[in-house]
Amino acid sequence: MSGSEPVMKIDILTLFPEMFAGPLSHSILKRAQQANVVDISLTNIRDFAPGQYRKVDDTPYGGGPGMVMMAAPVFACFEHVQQQHGEKGRVILLSPQGQPFDQAKAIQLSGEKRLILICGRYEGFDERIRIGLDAEQISIGDYILSGGELAAMVVVDAVVRLLPGALGDDESSKDETFTDSLLEYPQYTRPEVFRDMKVPEILLSGDHAKIADWRHQQALERTKKRRPDLLHPDTPTKDSTHL
Repeated sequence: MSGSEPVMKIDILTLFPEMFAGPLSHSILKRAQQANVVDISLTNIRDFAPGQYRKVDDTPYGGGPGMVMMAAPVFACFEHVQQQHGEKGRVILLSPQGQPFDQAKAIQLSGEKRLILICGRYEGFDERIRIGLDAEQISIGDYILSGGELAAMVVVDAVVRLLPGALGDDESSKDETFTDSLLEYPQYTRPEVFRDMKVPEILLSGDHAKIADWRHQQALERTKKRRPDLLHPDTPTKDSTHL
């Protein structure tokens, strides 16, 4: 895809852009950027804070512990970043108050031309940031992190791997855990026997139809046992072949 427009533009607004150096410089994310599948930019919110000390947080009105991210630096940073690209972009605040992030949301976001991710810190955002930027909130789990940077990395990784050309084999992302709301079936590779543990005979049979049936049944059983919440009420619990 070199020489063409990237499939997606991702802007990340953060107080700690250096945290992203490792994740963005290795493996799939590195290759996707090199192949011009995705263009990822980091912008430091503190660069848009006024005064000598570049203050980005303040005490909350009404009292309470901790500090709150101020609206003015975030708005100034956002408006600067948004002007750098023709696409308006889908604006996302990484926040524990957001909707849970899952594979369905990753697939949905992978259809966007541009994402603008804003990483929170301290006790959270001034509410006027969410309102004024018409931003949606996303949470990667029911726990508290020190900031939104790690959550942004998770979202970026999950979304970018779904973009055309990001993986060596575009079929890979279609046959993974959570695809069709199922956990992935057991996987094996060489040798056939390791410490008395054998590869299931069906996988050595060469019968692709039976292998597909076995894998589907294994995925169903694994999901039923480990994550029954993922199964829809109308999901069959047995495969038609009863393998």
